[in-house]
Amino acid sequence: MINLDIPGFRNVEIEHLVLDFNGTIAVNGKLIPGVKDILNQLASNLEVHIVTADTFLSAQQELQGVQCKLIVIPDEQQSAEKLKYVNKLGLMKTVAIGNGRNDTFMLKDAIISIAVIQAEGCAASALVNAKIVCTNILDGLELLQNPKRIIATLRQ
Repeated sequence: MINLDIPGFRNVEIEHLVLDFNGTIAVNGKLIPGVKDILNQLASNLEVHIVTADTFLSAQQELQGVQCKLIVIPDEQQSAEKLKYVNKLGLMKTVAIGNGRNDTFMLKDAIISIAVIQAEGCAASALVNAKIVCTNILDGLELLQNPKRIIATLRQ
């Protein structure tokens, strides 16, 4: 668990990290270098969940050796499916990270959310609904390794 006492916001106890796959932790179906190591480090404090439609059918292979739960969702209703999954875990206990339009609902409703802008870009709806925006996934994940950075960004 990661405990964040954010002045002007609230005290947050994070238990889950939910990530999109393609465009967020992978490009063209290939895991971005460095992501595996950081996710495994974070897995000592958080349950890591990868929720994806698996466009390139590579998520299971790419995530070998990563301490995470892989959830493959159908191509239809991806936004709703991702939000339903985050709701099941608990909106107030979850950090969501994504970049696509299909990540918008989970980014909007998770207590802490991070949009990433990388090679695939970032949907405008994801960008405006995230609480934090980073220019790459490694910076986004490092926020969770250094929670005072999140506090500094979100305090009022």
